[in-house]
Amino acid sequence: MSQSNVVIKRRGSADTQALISSVHPVLARLYASRNITSANQLEYQLKNILPYQSLKGIEQAVTRLVIALQKQEKITIVGDFDADGATSTTLAMQALRLLGYEHVDYLVPNRFKYGYGLTKEIVAVANQSKPDLIITVDNGISSCEGVSAANQFGIDVIITDHHLSAEVLPDAVAIVNPNQPGCEFNSKALPGVGVIFYVMLALRARLRKINWFKNIAEPNFSVLLDLVALGTVADVVPLDFNNRILIAQGMARIQAGQGRPGIKSLLEISKRNAANLATSDLGFALAPRINAAGRLDDMSLGIECLLAEDINQARRLATQLEELNQARRGIEDEMKQSALTQLEDMSLDETLPIGLCLFKQDWHEGVVGIVASRLKDKLHRPVIAFAKTESGEIKGSARSVKGVHIRDVLDSIATKHPELIKRFGGHAMAAGLSLPAENYQAFSEAFNAEVSLHLDESELEGTILSDGELQTQEIDMTLAELLRTGGPWGQGFDEPVFDGIFEVVQKRIVAEKHLKLVVRIPGEEKVFDAIAFNVTDKDWPPSIKQVEMAYRLDINEFRGERNIQFNVQFIQPHAGAA
Repeated sequence: MSQSNVVIKRRGSADTQALISSVHPVLARLYASRNITSANQLEYQLKNILPYQSLKGIEQAVTRLVIALQKQEKITIVGDFDADGATSTTLAMQALRLLGYEHVDYLVPNRFKYGYGLTKEIVAVANQSKPDLIITVDNGISSCEGVSAANQFGIDVIITDHHLSAEVLPDAVAIVNPNQPGCEFNSKALPGVGVIFYVMLALRARLRKINWFKNIAEPNFSVLLDLVALGTVADVVPLDFNNRILIAQGMARIQAGQGRPGIKSLLEISKRNAANLATSDLGFALAPRINAAGRLDDMSLGIECLLAEDINQARRLATQLEELNQARRGIEDEMKQSALTQLEDMSLDETLPIGLCLFKQDWHEGVVGIVASRLKDKLHRPVIAFAKTESGEIKGSARSVKGVHIRDVLDSIATKHPELIKRFGGHAMAAGLSLPAENYQAFSEAFNAEVSLHLDESELEGTILSDGELQTQEIDMTLAELLRTGGPWGQGFDEPVFDGIFEVVQKRIVAEKHLKLVVRIPGEEKVFDAIAFNVTDKDWPPSIKQVEMAYRLDINEFRGERNIQFNVQFIQPHAGAA
């Protein structure tokens, strides 16, 4: 957190006149610097979401779903093993049941046995229950072999996905994906759960036209919005206006106590207050507990928790998810230390590669993504962490930095060295791949060479984008509350970070690994609590009296009391301070 290759850069000033009359002055400044030019861009009513009609393939998907309903065909949902996949699967299950489908089940590929997506192996498993229709959620756009296998079994496939497509698309009866070629939907940032939500909105509209709801009540799909909010935040997609609407609406339901039992239980076990819910709670408290099921065990546990209608059942499942998450943390810590040891050994011999690959035989393939993400944050360069699979291949999880589109990097390597990678897929900032173990060294060299075309040593620094300084009189509970609820904050609509020089009034280590401070702005009397998590700077000389900090303005709740607290993102002794 105090590495020398981290710099704080302040956002440029922006015109706040269009906003200043409608929101707090600090919020006006924050919104303006995030390209909000009108108060209308903060109107998060559902009526303002993009229309489903511009999603390519959605009418074909709905036509096939209507036939399935009229014939009461058997449908199998095939999901992904992360939080977006779990929320997508849950939403599809619940929506179809509300619309009158009687024969709907789901299948989530075991990541250790079948890998990602609609593979031909998972289609064979699905075929054992003889579905008439498979619907993929949060996957499928690259599953040409899987769709072909389904077609051979006589099973139709509807693909709903948001990942980037290859040149050849699967031969499905319908593909709904805002990122497929020719789709004019004006939000390419829609996550998997958002795509299936739109499909269900379109299906309900078609059923309304054919008078389906004369015999059953027309469902209110606002009950699905807590899932949409959770999946959207968890998948770290850019929060454009459309996604912010969906998140704001879902969070409002949770804050009002209308969230589903599974979400309530996950909030309870992570010691979060639903009434004061922030987007960061979804991303850093709920999502990891759901993801733990897919990383270490079976994502069905997370889906069943979200599907649970009884609060006691939901609490039992949430407890199991918590146990898995604790186990995941332990594995992650061990792997991270192992990776750091590798880095020390590498740096003794040579400069670390700009594109870094790490692999160890006993690493857990379900946790390599987290380790890659942690190392990317620490080293400010693209990282791929590999683990060995049961099949003998090695599976890598890649995380990237600004300026390097990681999927395009893998695509370029596959073009130049077609023998190296067996399969790959992903986004700009995250991707996955598999390759034969004997290709690891050659791939590592190719990866470093390709990344070096996009980055050089001078660009390997971490940047904290700051919203500038806050004055003592601005730092109060009112602003802290507004910042919690004023987003929704997330990828591309960053949670506010402030910076400044502070005098250190008190300093101590808590829980053996967190730096707890009491600070004040120089020349001011009012003091503020601050905490820097996982900081080991306890050996700073006692003479250090001033620090430079970047922080989030937060609220600490402890034993019924609520106080302002700086959540420190970066801290170092102030240059020149004695």
